[in-house]
Amino acid sequence: MRLFLALLCLFSAAPVLAQRIDGRPRTAIMTAFPPEHAALAGHVERVRTVRVNGVPVMLGTMAGKPVLLVESGVSMVNAAMTTQWLVDRFNVKRILFSGIAGGIDPTLHIGDVVVAADWSQYLETTMARETDKGYVPIFRTPGNDLPNFGMIFPRDVEVGNRAEAKSWHRAFTADTALLAIARDLSLTESLARCVDVTAVKCLPHQPALHVGGRGISGPAFMDNAAYRQYLFTTFQARVLDMESAAVAQVAYANRVPFIAFRSLSDLAGGDAENNQMTIFMTLASANSARVVRDFVSRLPD
Repeated sequence: MRLFLALLCLFSAAPVLAQRIDGRPRTAIMTAFPPEHAALAGHVERVRTVRVNGVPVMLGTMAGKPVLLVESGVSMVNAAMTTQWLVDRFNVKRILFSGIAGGIDPTLHIGDVVVAADWSQYLETTMARETDKGYVPIFRTPGNDLPNFGMIFPRDVEVGNRAEAKSWHRAFTADTALLAIARDLSLTESLARCVDVTAVKCLPHQPALHVGGRGISGPAFMDNAAYRQYLFTTFQARVLDMESAAVAQVAYANRVPFIAFRSLSDLAGGDAENNQMTIFMTLASANSARVVRDFVSRLPD
């Protein structure tokens, strides 16, 4: 009898853990930290807020489209964890990430918004042993011949989903239909050049929207000129952040369409003097959010 009751409790409790909070199909909009979230929160209408694992989730509409807005917290782990429970607890039609990034491509400028076509993890690596023959990694993933940066040897990621067997991935792609919508914005988007209306701190150039190329993510704030050059050369990367590739991987595993919008707050070590992130993170957050709002308005009903 005791065993029966224990099993009954176990199986009756299990569905509650995965119980869906909201059944309405929605576009999930993710951000990592407060400035990114604040740039979008005021544009969500008819708001109802729920909490998952202590994290507030805003349910409402944007441009008349059902959305949810959530701040995952900075880091690859937070981003992956939040993405999975969003998919488990809500009826997520697609995932958008909006936020700031460091610029890797030397042709880009602070304030620009990049919508990458795919995302890689640049710190998924082997830290190699140093020998009298140089750095020798104990293992390299099949087909990965990317050059090393000292002891750091890039690795690919092995993952699959219900449609594809596990295989090695260097990058996870943004949804092609969502990228097509983003490309339609390229000629129409006007982005902010000044930090605030007083125009005390303005960029010397007009920011632009760029769609395509590669983004990279890792669990580190990157501010090193030599490593920046290595990442640009090795990955052909345009931007670098701390969340998007993790979200892209979880979205792939769950077969949910994904796209990320990242505005440059700094140049990841390529700044002429000090890193500019603290100066331009609000402007960059606003520029990314502005593109996201226009993007959402063009999503199919």
